[in-house]
Amino acid sequence: MKKYYIPFALMFAYTSGNAQLPQLGKDPNSKVINAMSVQEKARLIMGLGMNVPGFKDNMQPPDTLKAYNPVDGSAGVTYAIPRLGIPAIVLTDGPAGMRINPNRKNDKATYYCTAFPIGTLLASTWDDATIKKVGRAIGSEVKEYGADVLLAPALNIHRNPLGGRNFEYYSEDPLVSGRSAAAYINGVQENGVGTSIKHFAANNHESNRMKINVEVDQRALREIYLRGFEIATAASNPWTLMSSYNKINGTYTSQNYDLITTILQKEWNYKGLVMTDWFAGDDGAAQMNAGNHMIMPGTKMQYNQILEAIKNGNLKMSMLDANVDKVLDLILRSPTFKHYKYSNKPNLAANAIVAKDAAAAGFVLLKNNNNTLPVIAGTTKIALFGNSAYQTITGGTGSGDVHKAYGISIADGLNKYYAVNKNLQQQYNDYLNDADKKMKKPEMMFMPVELPAEKIITAAEAEELAGKCDAAILTIGRTSGEFVDRKQDNDFSLTETERANLTKLSFAFHAKNKRFIVLLNIGGIIEMKTWYDMADAILLVWQPGQEGGNAVKDVVSGVVNPSGKLATTFPEQYLDVPSARSFPGTPAEMPTNVKYTEGIYVGYRYFEKNNVPVLYPFGYGLSYTDFVYSNVKISSGVFKDELFITADITNTGKTAGREVVQLYIGAPAKQMSKPVKELKGFAKTNLLLPGSKQTVSFKINKMDLASFDENISAWTAEAGEYKIYIGASSKDIKLNTSFTLPKNLIVKEVNNVLAPGKKITGLQ
Repeated sequence: MKKYYIPFALMFAYTSGNAQLPQLGKDPNSKVINAMSVQEKARLIMGLGMNVPGFKDNMQPPDTLKAYNPVDGSAGVTYAIPRLGIPAIVLTDGPAGMRINPNRKNDKATYYCTAFPIGTLLASTWDDATIKKVGRAIGSEVKEYGADVLLAPALNIHRNPLGGRNFEYYSEDPLVSGRSAAAYINGVQENGVGTSIKHFAANNHESNRMKINVEVDQRALREIYLRGFEIATAASNPWTLMSSYNKINGTYTSQNYDLITTILQKEWNYKGLVMTDWFAGDDGAAQMNAGNHMIMPGTKMQYNQILEAIKNGNLKMSMLDANVDKVLDLILRSPTFKHYKYSNKPNLAANAIVAKDAAAAGFVLLKNNNNTLPVIAGTTKIALFGNSAYQTITGGTGSGDVHKAYGISIADGLNKYYAVNKNLQQQYNDYLNDADKKMKKPEMMFMPVELPAEKIITAAEAEELAGKCDAAILTIGRTSGEFVDRKQDNDFSLTETERANLTKLSFAFHAKNKRFIVLLNIGGIIEMKTWYDMADAILLVWQPGQEGGNAVKDVVSGVVNPSGKLATTFPEQYLDVPSARSFPGTPAEMPTNVKYTEGIYVGYRYFEKNNVPVLYPFGYGLSYTDFVYSNVKISSGVFKDELFITADITNTGKTAGREVVQLYIGAPAKQMSKPVKELKGFAKTNLLLPGSKQTVSFKINKMDLASFDENISAWTAEAGEYKIYIGASSKDIKLNTSFTLPKNLIVKEVNNVLAPGKKITGLQ
């Protein structure tokens, strides 16, 4: 078979084609595929590689050691075959905004992108409409900067508070995760660009992430770790899906036929393209056989493995052709193939407003004694403490980072409304500037950046400022990212300096009857039980994106009433978390195996089942106003195919606000263990004026009643009484009702796959 050699610079050129050769888009894909050499097919199903410092040449595909990327700094580029009218398309990170290089060689223009709030904050809005707006704005930048597929969103479960990439992920609950991801995807793809939902699946750790094996039972896998992906793919049809690095029950996910083909493509009927995570797995042919259509970014080793497998029959040409066909389908949908004339000038000003509004909508008011917040704007004198008040952490590190034009710090925002103490601000600026000069750069690309040690506040300084200022605001900051998980000491818990600063400020300001407010600028939860009573108010602002300071200003001043709710539980202590003793796995330093011994009992499911007290429950969040729940109605007391439930929500306070209304179901548990209750629906009200009312509605279907029964490989619902709980959090239940299911119900039968110790079916 003839092998074609094409000058590399021409691989990205769109040609008018050769009349004697089939052309993509003009001829059926099958004709285009038949015109390819086997070498071209093997190249088309992988990207152009990635030049990573320290990687050997054999980590690159053939002929691409100097791969040209038309969108500088994007994550990957596909292979082009100009003679067949096949262009290269561009894939780019990431979840909190497009990640590309802002500056280019010999180019005076800048290519900044908007840094939006992190995924955990977006989930805390509990608002599909807000998340969809963010997706739509990100998608507009992807399109106008000439890319085709956004490698986002990420929706792995918050299994453990120390997960290094929890900031990218949405929640401990699969329904919140799935709906948030679907809203994001639908927003992005309205622009005619694609998304890549990730990381499929059980990628809930960063420690030794490329080799670690997850031991998990079928029920937990189906109900917790796959369910969010199932919800999201059904509600949004993402163009692509990315398999993860880890193994599940002994097999790499990217080489797992039962995961990628049996469940994803056959059971869920997913029709999009499946790609690997970057450099995942160890066998390119096995990845093809498993149902991965594209290998990213592509290596010489994988290329050779595929050609050898074709030669010896371990990979059938029909399978390779099917995967090539899927890649061609993706290219056909792309803006690049459609000759979209991108501007390189997205509307960054408009998108910044979207980022600010979304940030404020996801802030969670955790504590507010005696209406400490809001602080009326004007001449109020504020003593602003904490490194991250002046160097606000907008997002996490790694592929979820964004090269933005600017970042509005909390100090920047508050200075617009309040008299922030200038002398204190100068002290922090000087301290941080000096610390920045001494900071070491990360050893590896995408590694988290170490934060400067917190500035020490003396008792004398605290007392002096308490006499001069009306209130103190202290910001506590945390960052995390790829490759490493967080630590329990001095990360989940406070450092000695942070604890000392809290104590001094609380004592000094309370001694003069002044307010003391804490802002949490964090990407994952931290320990609060030992200190939360020192503050009068605590506002969780997460990592709020580039407009974070302006959003903080709006909420602290009362321009925006906080309406965020926790999508992940705050435990009283780390060891209360069910996975605390098994995370990140064994051996501790470089784990190769982790057992999900808690099964389905993750987050609130565990805490409620085992009566473990928590500091702030799932779904919790305060407001500057009050809401009353009333008049619950159910369409029938007996379940047939579906039920409809309504409730009235009335703003009985003095401030306009929005409320997140949550519906939980408690199922009979005679035949198998069940959580006390599980989230099955949620709705966020409109902005309700004082005295106004809104009726919210929910629909319950068969799957909402079902649990996965491993014994018969089916989703089943047990006959008996089902309790409906409607409330403001998993613990704050306002209304109750119930219905009965007359007889046991098999909702959906599925394949008996992915059991621990069970051999993977299909080709490997």
